[in-house]
Amino acid sequence: MTPYPFSAVVGLADLRLALLLTAVSPAVGGVLVRGEKGTAKSTVVRALAALLPEVAVVRGCRFACDPAKMDPLCPDGPHAADSPVQYRPATLVELPVGATEDRVVGTLDLQRALADGVKAYEPGLLAAAHRGVLYVDEVNLLPDHLVDLLLDAAAMGRAHVERDGVSVKHAARFLLVGTMNPEEGEPRPQLVDRFGLVVNVSAPRDAKDRAEVVRRRLAYELDPDRFAARFEADERELAARIVAARDLLPAVVLPDRELDRIALVSLAYGVDGMRADIVVARCAVALAAWHGRELVTADDVRDAARLALPHRRRKDPLDPPGTDEQRLEEALKEADAQLEEDDPDDTPPAGGPEDGGPDSSGPDGGGPDGGDVGGPIEGGPQGTRGSSDDGASPTSSSSPPSPETTDGSSADQPSDEDGGSGGNRVGGAAAVAPGSAYRTRTLSIARRGEGGHAGRRSLSLSRRGRVVGSRVPTGRLAGAPHLPATLRAALHRAATERSRMGQAHRAGGAPGNAVSRPMVLPRDLREAVHVGRESNLVLFVVDASGSMAARKRMTVVKTAVLSLLRDAYQRRDRVGMITFRGHEAEQVLPPTSSHEVGVLRLASLRTGGRTPLAAGLRTAAATIATERRRDPRRRPLLIVVTDGRATSGPDPATVAPALAGVSTVVVDCESGPIRLRLAARLAAALDADLMPLESLETGRAA
Repeated sequence: MTPYPFSAVVGLADLRLALLLTAVSPAVGGVLVRGEKGTAKSTVVRALAALLPEVAVVRGCRFACDPAKMDPLCPDGPHAADSPVQYRPATLVELPVGATEDRVVGTLDLQRALADGVKAYEPGLLAAAHRGVLYVDEVNLLPDHLVDLLLDAAAMGRAHVERDGVSVKHAARFLLVGTMNPEEGEPRPQLVDRFGLVVNVSAPRDAKDRAEVVRRRLAYELDPDRFAARFEADERELAARIVAARDLLPAVVLPDRELDRIALVSLAYGVDGMRADIVVARCAVALAAWHGRELVTADDVRDAARLALPHRRRKDPLDPPGTDEQRLEEALKEADAQLEEDDPDDTPPAGGPEDGGPDSSGPDGGGPDGGDVGGPIEGGPQGTRGSSDDGASPTSSSSPPSPETTDGSSADQPSDEDGGSGGNRVGGAAAVAPGSAYRTRTLSIARRGEGGHAGRRSLSLSRRGRVVGSRVPTGRLAGAPHLPATLRAALHRAATERSRMGQAHRAGGAPGNAVSRPMVLPRDLREAVHVGRESNLVLFVVDASGSMAARKRMTVVKTAVLSLLRDAYQRRDRVGMITFRGHEAEQVLPPTSSHEVGVLRLASLRTGGRTPLAAGLRTAAATIATERRRDPRRRPLLIVVTDGRATSGPDPATVAPALAGVSTVVVDCESGPIRLRLAARLAAALDADLMPLESLETGRAA
């Protein structure tokens, strides 16, 4: 089917520009697209491949070796200098979330092993994406072991395969493009940092633009070829402009003044490491080449900073995601002031039309909307020289709202007259902010899981992860076959059969038909055993009653829960939160992968009233039962944060049968010289582990 034209996409100027810049200079490092569902993220990425110039490869090479610069370590090499050359379109390889490790990096070529009895390597998706585009949809849901593979390949530009008795190294330089919906959780910070540019997208907010999106989509579905023909001229123009920018790229000069500006902006903005400076420099050079200039200007640096810096400033994985536009503007102004102070006579290039810079009204520059939504991409990121609501601004509505300060001090929102929320008609203390999160002890489920979700908390057998052995399947094959073990079993069976035939022949029996090659039979099949760690549903039940209302004590409790939330984020868990106070419990956070929302709800948590501990446990049991029906494979870990007092409702021990079989940890918050040790009684009733609050932090004595 004819792909949707790149130039036919309405709005999304930041996204289109970012993709085109990485097409001009793959060294920029790829693009991560964040946005709500239904915003054409995948459509734009798939349309990019049609604009990329053809790639020259050595004919017959499975690893797309460049004839002008052949890889001496190519597994299909070494190639002769006069090897035949062929031209093919740039490849767009899609890495699905459910891909297996052997499909990504490659594995033993089973066909050649069976036919010729030789050990050969079958390339994977990383080899297919070399010198092309590797597209990962829902990159935030990618299993951790596949993320590790991508990080290694992106860092080294090579894939190193050690599996199934095969040892291979091959080039794997590709343009990495990922899309994600922030509502489904954030990817690992290490993976986000590998993307050169991050763009937030949202649906158009103008009725005319929304109508145009629907009009074009319906026209495309009715007749894709005819629809694509309408934009053929624009597509050719964009493709030619990419080629021209690539040719100009080596001649672009980055002046020392602009290099100093990049360093000053990075320092003022507070980014980590040096990768930010390098990416901004590369992006600014690509912007100058895209606009047909041989000199990087201050506007190029500003535009590059808006695309390359915001996602690198987050100091804590649970800081609210999104772009801090005001802080970036302040950093840019600080850099300008510093440069002016150091060298007031050296005026930076204006970047206007009179000196070859982008013109806001011309075909090569200006505002991101560029007048014709179907025409070639123009200008820099949104907000640079004019902005519009139909494109993707760095501060997108798809990101959850963030508090004014990272410590949650702005979360004291007005409440009803009783000072509480959720219908609890009891007095409530003002919400207090948690302290700085610390590293917690590892809480996990002692029993080994069967087929859980990939993660980093509890031990589990699953269909993914590290292969540690093989086994004879009991009935139908449940996981992936273990190819080396299957071949060994087939060879052993064939050797045994030949030995028996030989013995029968020597004994005077019929010689039978000799087996010329081993054939794999169903009884030879061996199943791979994957052992690793799984993610869990971590459900917090937090006591918010009057016994916890002392500000200092509640700060300690909130800090502990915040630390556990960060630990759950790092271990890729789903989290939920239930609080109880007054006469009832409230599910303040339904189970979700968005840990940032949990931080915001925790910061706004108020205390006061009696202690309905049994109600909190009942709500937890109902939540776990609901989640088990939705996803039976995800095991729950219940963390009850309380001092054990129950001043309202029935005895908590009466709820224990509803939580039978659920792995539970009771975090004892009781303090003071005289202790009733009610939390210990609760832990015994729930058959749970008991952990004093003070021992939760790593390094403290239990």
